[in-house]
Amino acid sequence: MAPDEFAAFAGTELIAAGRAAEVAVAARHFADAPDGRTPLIFGADGRQTDFDLRGTDEDIAARYAPPRRSPGRPKLGVVGREVTLLPRHWEWLNAQPGGASVALRKLVEAARKDTADASAIRSAQDAACSFMTALAGDLPGYEDATRALYAGDQARFRALVAEWPADVAAHARALAGPAFGEQG
Repeated sequence: MAPDEFAAFAGTELIAAGRAAEVAVAARHFADAPDGRTPLIFGADGRQTDFDLRGTDEDIAARYAPPRRSPGRPKLGVVGREVTLLPRHWEWLNAQPGGASVALRKLVEAARKDTADASAIRSAQDAACSFMTALAGDLPGYEDATRALYAGDQARFRALVAEWPADVAAHARALAGPAFGEQG
Protein backbone atom coordinates (compact mmCIF):
# COMPACT_ATOMS: atom_id res chain seq x y z
CA MET A 1 0.00 0.00 0.00
CA ALA A 2 1.49 3.33 -1.05
CA PRO A 3 1.92 6.00 1.64
CA ASP A 4 -0.78 8.19 0.07
CA GLU A 5 -3.40 5.45 -0.18
CA PHE A 6 -6.30 4.62 2.10
CA ALA A 7 -8.77 1.79 2.66
CA ALA A 8 -12.37 2.18 3.86
CA PHE A 9 -14.15 -0.64 5.68
CA ALA A 10 -17.77 -1.11 6.67
CA GLY A 11 -17.50 -3.66 9.41
CA THR A 12 -15.20 -6.30 7.92
CA GLU A 13 -16.02 -5.46 4.29
CA LEU A 14 -13.62 -3.38 2.19
CA ILE A 15 -15.70 -0.77 0.38
CA ALA A 16 -12.97 1.36 -1.20
CA ALA A 17 -9.19 1.52 -1.53
CA GLY A 18 -6.95 4.02 -3.27
CA ARG A 19 -6.15 7.70 -3.17
CA ALA A 20 -7.73 9.91 -0.51
CA ALA A 21 -10.20 11.66 -2.83
CA GLU A 22 -11.53 8.39 -4.27
CA VAL A 23 -11.89 6.73 -0.88
CA ALA A 24 -13.52 9.79 0.70
CA VAL A 25 -16.17 10.02 -2.03
CA ALA A 26 -16.88 6.27 -1.82
CA ALA A 27 -17.10 6.45 1.97
CA ARG A 28 -19.57 9.33 1.74
CA HIS A 29 -21.77 7.37 -0.67
CA PHE A 30 -21.68 4.39 1.64
CA ALA A 31 -22.48 6.53 4.70
CA ASP A 32 -25.47 7.98 2.82
CA ALA A 33 -26.92 4.48 2.29
CA PRO A 34 -30.15 3.60 4.12
CA ASP A 35 -28.44 1.41 6.74
CA GLY A 36 -26.46 4.49 7.80
CA ARG A 37 -23.27 2.66 8.78
CA THR A 38 -20.24 4.89 8.98
CA PRO A 39 -17.18 3.37 7.35
CA LEU A 40 -13.81 3.32 9.06
CA ILE A 41 -10.95 4.66 6.95
CA PHE A 42 -7.37 3.51 7.43
CA GLY A 43 -4.16 5.01 6.11
CA ALA A 44 -1.09 3.15 4.89
CA ASP A 45 0.22 3.34 8.46
CA GLY A 46 -2.70 1.16 9.56
CA ARG A 47 -4.21 3.90 11.70
CA GLN A 48 -7.79 5.00 11.51
CA THR A 49 -8.18 8.36 9.79
CA ASP A 50 -11.09 10.76 9.94
CA PHE A 51 -12.20 12.27 6.65
CA ASP A 52 -14.50 15.27 6.31
CA LEU A 53 -17.33 13.86 4.20
CA ARG A 54 -19.45 17.02 4.05
CA GLY A 55 -20.51 18.60 0.77
CA THR A 56 -20.84 17.34 -2.76
CA ASP A 57 -18.65 14.73 -4.39
CA GLU A 58 -16.76 17.57 -6.06
CA ASP A 59 -16.22 19.33 -2.71
CA ILE A 60 -14.87 16.15 -1.14
CA ALA A 61 -12.67 15.29 -4.12
CA ALA A 62 -11.22 18.82 -4.12
CA ARG A 63 -10.59 18.70 -0.37
CA TYR A 64 -8.55 15.50 -0.71
CA ALA A 65 -6.92 16.14 -4.08
CA PRO A 66 -3.14 15.66 -4.07
CA PRO A 67 -1.33 18.88 -3.15
CA ARG A 68 0.34 20.87 -5.88
CA ARG A 69 4.10 20.69 -5.94
CA SER A 70 6.03 23.66 -4.66
CA PRO A 71 8.94 25.33 -6.48
CA GLY A 72 12.14 23.39 -6.73
CA ARG A 73 12.86 20.53 -9.05
CA PRO A 74 9.34 19.13 -9.46
CA LYS A 75 10.34 16.22 -11.68
CA LEU A 76 12.72 15.02 -8.97
CA GLY A 77 10.38 15.86 -6.11
CA VAL A 78 12.84 18.39 -4.70
CA VAL A 79 11.30 20.71 -2.15
CA GLY A 80 13.09 23.69 -0.64
CA ARG A 81 13.09 23.70 3.17
CA GLU A 82 15.05 25.32 5.94
CA VAL A 83 17.75 23.54 7.93
CA THR A 84 19.28 25.03 11.08
CA LEU A 85 22.90 24.11 11.76
CA LEU A 86 25.78 25.52 13.73
CA PRO A 87 28.30 27.67 11.83
CA ARG A 88 30.95 24.93 11.95
CA HIS A 89 28.49 22.53 10.29
CA TRP A 90 27.80 25.00 7.49
CA GLU A 91 31.54 25.54 7.00
CA TRP A 92 32.13 21.80 6.66
CA LEU A 93 29.15 21.33 4.33
CA ASN A 94 30.14 24.22 2.09
CA ALA A 95 33.68 22.82 1.81
CA GLN A 96 32.37 19.50 0.44
CA PRO A 97 32.45 18.77 -3.30
CA GLY A 98 29.16 19.97 -4.77
CA GLY A 99 28.35 22.19 -1.79
CA ALA A 100 25.99 21.87 1.14
CA SER A 101 22.97 20.43 -0.71
CA VAL A 102 24.93 17.61 -2.32
CA ALA A 103 26.69 16.76 0.95
CA LEU A 104 23.42 16.74 2.91
CA ARG A 105 21.72 14.50 0.33
CA LYS A 106 24.64 12.05 0.49
CA LEU A 107 24.56 12.00 4.31
CA VAL A 108 20.80 11.43 4.37
CA GLU A 109 20.97 8.63 1.77
CA ALA A 110 23.77 6.89 3.69
CA ALA A 111 21.78 7.10 6.93
CA ARG A 112 18.65 5.80 5.18
CA LYS A 113 20.53 2.79 3.82
CA ASP A 114 21.97 2.00 7.25
CA THR A 115 18.55 1.89 8.93
CA ALA A 116 16.20 1.12 6.03
CA ASP A 117 15.63 -2.60 6.57
CA ALA A 118 14.95 -2.50 10.30
CA SER A 119 12.86 0.64 9.96
CA ALA A 120 10.75 -0.78 7.10
CA ILE A 121 10.11 -3.99 9.03
CA ARG A 122 9.08 -2.13 12.17
CA SER A 123 6.85 0.28 10.23
CA ALA A 124 5.07 -2.61 8.49
CA GLN A 125 4.61 -4.46 11.78
CA ASP A 126 3.20 -1.36 13.46
CA ALA A 127 0.88 -0.58 10.53
CA ALA A 128 -0.51 -4.12 10.46
CA CYS A 129 -0.87 -4.16 14.23
CA SER A 130 -2.76 -0.83 14.29
CA PHE A 131 -5.17 -2.03 11.62
CA MET A 132 -5.61 -5.45 13.23
CA THR A 133 -6.31 -3.92 16.63
CA ALA A 134 -9.09 -1.79 15.18
CA LEU A 135 -10.81 -4.40 13.00
CA ALA A 136 -9.60 -7.80 14.16
CA GLY A 137 -9.14 -7.28 17.89
CA ASP A 138 -12.17 -9.43 18.66
CA LEU A 139 -11.52 -12.07 16.02
CA PRO A 140 -10.18 -15.52 16.88
CA GLY A 141 -6.41 -15.75 16.77
CA TYR A 142 -5.85 -11.99 16.95
CA GLU A 143 -3.33 -12.13 19.80
CA ASP A 144 -1.45 -15.06 18.29
CA ALA A 145 -1.39 -13.34 14.89
CA THR A 146 0.07 -10.23 16.51
CA ARG A 147 2.74 -12.32 18.22
CA ALA A 148 3.57 -14.07 14.94
CA LEU A 149 3.77 -10.69 13.17
CA TYR A 150 6.34 -9.31 15.60
CA ALA A 151 8.21 -12.62 15.76
CA GLY A 152 8.58 -12.59 11.97
CA ASP A 153 6.73 -15.91 11.65
CA GLN A 154 5.04 -15.40 8.29
CA ALA A 155 3.61 -18.91 7.97
CA ARG A 156 1.89 -18.74 11.35
CA PHE A 157 0.68 -15.18 10.74
CA ARG A 158 -0.86 -16.16 7.40
CA ALA A 159 -2.46 -19.28 8.87
CA LEU A 160 -4.05 -17.32 11.69
CA VAL A 161 -5.41 -14.45 9.59
CA ALA A 162 -6.78 -16.91 7.03
CA GLU A 163 -9.59 -17.61 9.51
CA TRP A 164 -10.70 -13.96 9.45
CA PRO A 165 -13.15 -12.31 7.04
CA ALA A 166 -11.53 -12.16 3.60
CA ASP A 167 -11.16 -8.37 3.28
CA VAL A 168 -9.72 -7.95 6.77
CA ALA A 169 -7.27 -10.81 6.24
CA ALA A 170 -6.18 -9.50 2.84
CA HIS A 171 -5.58 -5.99 4.16
CA ALA A 172 -3.69 -7.26 7.20
CA ARG A 173 -1.49 -9.40 4.93
CA ALA A 174 -0.87 -6.44 2.60
CA LEU A 175 0.15 -4.15 5.46
CA ALA A 176 2.34 -6.86 7.04
CA GLY A 177 3.95 -7.91 3.75
CA PRO A 178 7.04 -5.67 3.99
CA ALA A 179 7.70 -7.03 7.50
CA PHE A 180 8.16 -10.42 5.87
CA GLY A 181 10.27 -9.11 2.98
CA GLU A 182 7.43 -8.83 0.48
CA GLN A 183 7.27 -5.83 -1.83
CA GLY A 184 4.52 -3.32 -1.03
